[in-house]
Amino acid sequence: MEIFQWPHLNLLFSSMLIVVVLAADPYSDALLSFKSEIIDPFHNLDDWLEPNSGNPSGKVHACSWSGVKCDNNSTIVIGLNLSTKKLAGKLPGKQFSVFTELVELNISQNSFSGEIPVEIFNLTNLRSLDISRNNFSGHFQGGVTGLQNLVVLDAFSNSFSGPLPVELSKLEFLKVLNLAGSYFSGPIPSAYGFFKRLEFLHLAGNFITGNIPPELGNLQTVTHMEIGYNSYEGNIPWQLGNMSELQYLDIAGSNLSGSIPKQLSNLTKLQSLFLFRNQLTGFIPWEFSRILALTNLDLSDNFISGPIPESFAELKNLRLLSLMYNEMNGTVPDGIAELPSLDTLFIWNNFFTGSLPRNLGKNSKLRWLDVSINSFIGSIPPHICAGGELFKLIMFSNKFTGNLSPLSNCSSLVRIRLEDNSFSGEIPLTLSHLPDVSYIDLSRNKFTGGIPSDISQASKLQYFNVSNNPELGGVIPEETWSLSLLQNFSASSCNISGNLPPFKSCRSMLAVELQKNNMSGVVPKSVSHCRALEIINLASNQLNGHIPDELASLPALSVVDLSHNNFSGSIPAEFGKSTNLLLLNVSYNDISGAIPSEKVLQSMGRSAYVGNRELCGAPLRSCSASMSIFGSKGTGKLRLVLLLSAGVTILIAALLFWLVYLRKGNKGQWKMESFIGLPQFTANDVLRSFSSADSMEELPPLSAAVCKAVLPTGITVLVKKIEWEPKRMKVAIEFITQMGNARHRNLIRLLGFCYNNHMAYMLYDYLPNGNLAEKVTMPRDWSTKCRIITGIARGLCFLHHDCNPAISHGDLNSSTIVFDDNFEPRLADFGFKYLIELIKGRSSEAIKDELYMDIYRFGEIILEILTNGRLTNGGEIVQSKPQDVVLREMYSENEATDDSTNSLQDEINQVVDVALLCTRSRPADRPSMKDALKLLSGLKGQ
Repeated sequence: MEIFQWPHLNLLFSSMLIVVVLAADPYSDALLSFKSEIIDPFHNLDDWLEPNSGNPSGKVHACSWSGVKCDNNSTIVIGLNLSTKKLAGKLPGKQFSVFTELVELNISQNSFSGEIPVEIFNLTNLRSLDISRNNFSGHFQGGVTGLQNLVVLDAFSNSFSGPLPVELSKLEFLKVLNLAGSYFSGPIPSAYGFFKRLEFLHLAGNFITGNIPPELGNLQTVTHMEIGYNSYEGNIPWQLGNMSELQYLDIAGSNLSGSIPKQLSNLTKLQSLFLFRNQLTGFIPWEFSRILALTNLDLSDNFISGPIPESFAELKNLRLLSLMYNEMNGTVPDGIAELPSLDTLFIWNNFFTGSLPRNLGKNSKLRWLDVSINSFIGSIPPHICAGGELFKLIMFSNKFTGNLSPLSNCSSLVRIRLEDNSFSGEIPLTLSHLPDVSYIDLSRNKFTGGIPSDISQASKLQYFNVSNNPELGGVIPEETWSLSLLQNFSASSCNISGNLPPFKSCRSMLAVELQKNNMSGVVPKSVSHCRALEIINLASNQLNGHIPDELASLPALSVVDLSHNNFSGSIPAEFGKSTNLLLLNVSYNDISGAIPSEKVLQSMGRSAYVGNRELCGAPLRSCSASMSIFGSKGTGKLRLVLLLSAGVTILIAALLFWLVYLRKGNKGQWKMESFIGLPQFTANDVLRSFSSADSMEELPPLSAAVCKAVLPTGITVLVKKIEWEPKRMKVAIEFITQMGNARHRNLIRLLGFCYNNHMAYMLYDYLPNGNLAEKVTMPRDWSTKCRIITGIARGLCFLHHDCNPAISHGDLNSSTIVFDDNFEPRLADFGFKYLIELIKGRSSEAIKDELYMDIYRFGEIILEILTNGRLTNGGEIVQSKPQDVVLREMYSENEATDDSTNSLQDEINQVVDVALLCTRSRPADRPSMKDALKLLSGLKGQ
């Protein structure tokens, strides 16, 4: 009997042993269960495997797994770090009951979604919880007070909504609280002013409203506080001046009003203060000079008035002083030039007067100076380059005089903008000594002595403009076009003589503007090398010879003005084959023969061809009629024909006079409406600025009617012509006014419009730095791509969510995204399609569909940027491919295929996800632009 039972006892013993072993390692079992409930598409947890045998040592098998941290004996799991593992799905919670000794939990930079499992709040030993850069949503769950030992809570960049969790204020050991970059709404709880040990508070980039609670002033231990990029009401509480340990304060972009409280000067440890992009008024408190530790002060884009306090001379640690876009006045105190650490001074777009301090640049390594759009006088400070690091000098639109001798040895310069002043003398820039200079604008001054002869030595030069220096003289240096990166060359109205030099190498050239000079000779056939050329303006010179076929064959050419020269021969037929040509003007030359019959050439209008006696064909007189007159043999017949012709001419002239008179009478008086940024010109000022009223009238209607004009003060604007019936004028003007009031750093500005009963000329900022379509194929680093993508997103988000009613762009593509001087993207042509629909009397009920289409096109533009222009209109293409295939392609396009580029791959994943969401086929499935912008938060380019 005993022998019979023994095998059963043995089996029972073995089973008990297995149970004991497994019970001794509950952590591995829990982690395997956790793994089974989440999504691991890139197999980053493949080393989480079940043990092959028992674990008699009592050690935890999972201690050898990636991301798992154990105590020294490998018997307890104390940390779990699953950051950047590309995990997804809903975070399970029941497994956390096993990890009672867990001290650190980091699941950041993944794609977890849904709500935070409340079981996490039972981990009473947890000191650090990092759930940042995921997509957790819903309200922040209650019960967080269970984390009684928590020191760090980082929930940055998620999709939480609802109120900020008040319970957090009861965590007495909490030092770091980061709830930025979500959708939290409502006010900041006043209880947040009663943390006992908090050192870092970050609530920026949410939908927080209400007043900033003065109780935050009680936070005596906080050193870093970011609560900006929300939409508060009221003022900055003076009580914030009681935060005695504060070193960093950012409340930018937050709709704050009122004056800056002088009590902030009590923050004697403060190093950085950012209050830009608010609605603050009043003077800058002179008491700020007490903040001796202050390194960065940015109060830009407000309504601050008054002078720069003289007391700022005490701020010996100040590196950045940004006061741009305010209403400040007075002179710049001499003490500013004595600051030993100052490297960036931004005071542009104010009302400052007087001279710049003579010693500016002498006592510090000044790197970036922008004083443009003020009323400064005097000359460039003589020691401006003394520090040897000045790389951006921006002084345009002032009243500066004198010469440029202080810049003669400034080899560090990259960007020089001195246009619209009264500088004089020769241009002393030794360009061979400026190895990194890329942008030079000296236009609208009084320079003499010609263009520097060594311009071809500036190997990185992309933009060069000396236009409207009427006494400059000289010739175009022989090797100018050899600059491989040069895109824009403008030297109009400079009294330049001589010939056009050969176009030896001009593969990047986009625009050549040499109108209103005294140049002679022919257009070299080597212009054929300029394959990217879009604009060439040689009007009002003394050029001769035939118009080269090589010019007419350039594929990207859109604007060609050869008027008022001595060109002869015929119009090259190749112009008619161009798909990009918008304007061809050959008027007032000696051109002969027939105008090619292609529609693109005949649509230019008479003004493009007048002044050529032997030129015929539509839109001029018929060539056959011309030949019949001079080919008839009979003198009587010829006289009869001539008399008839003269009679017809007189009749037509009278009829035209009557029509013009009638037309002008019917059109009504011209009126002018200006928005912020454009001086109060009259309609006549604007109309006189066009090169010719006839040429404007002859431009084709609507969106193709585009030209450039220089207004009386020298401001260059882009002009778009639009026509309407008188009965549609009111509704059109209302919408144009809405467009003009839409102001954002990522939108091109509508400065004003000049109109009558039948038409309007809309005046926009002229940005000569090209558009995305031209530049998308140029190699860009990841940071620049991110900056372009997020800039476009911000502009669209503003149109969709901050304009009331919303404005759809309507024609978003890479050609309508232009770049300003800082290579910041701006959306052009926004609302124009809708305006045309209004003028045509069509229903405006489809605005929602247009908003959805904007989002779809934004997704496609992301793909175009990521693939360096390879993938255009690629929404359907990427939706039809597996996501891992798309990601591999994007990694390859952005050089992120190595193991060392995991963080770059993570960011590419994030951006591709947004593109895929935006290009979903069902409009209702696409995110709003506000959601899309949130999903892009935290990128390097932000």
